Amino acid sequence: MTDTWDLSAEGVVRLPSGRLVRGRGLRSPLPPGPQPGFSVFLLGKQPPEVPWDSRWLRWPDFRLPTSRTQALALLSEAWSRAESERVEVACGGGRGRTGTALACLAVLDGVPAGEAVAFVREKYDPRAVETPWQRRYVLRFTR
Repeated sequence: MTDTWDLSAEGVVRLPSGRLVRGRGLRSPLPPGPQPGFSVFLLGKQPPEVPWDSRWLRWPDFRLPTSRTQALALLSEAWSRAESERVEVACGGGRGRTGTALACLAVLDGVPAGEAVAFVREKYDPRAVETPWQRRYVLRFTR
């Protein structure tokens, strides 16, 4: 891994493969330290402009992504790029959609789908993945 996060940085989760991914809420200030190299913004409306590479996944608050295909493609890209880049996933508050996306990344990384929410709640935020439909989404993410 060449240009990834410091594990002690705010919101950073280590996946079983060793990849580091940061989750954050966009309503909070950008955490101190280096900027991401790549972000996936999980929002119902156009995200803010940033000076690094980013993608927008339309995902309204307390809901699910509007495109399952796009979600799989963007989160797969994030997982792949996290091997050598600072990757983050971010929504408004940093819990529901971000936690769900982190759980999906954990599934891509080999965590069994039935354990991915618990993994993210332990490693990221105990209140991550806020709704029953978000939990079901993680269970069915790669199917």
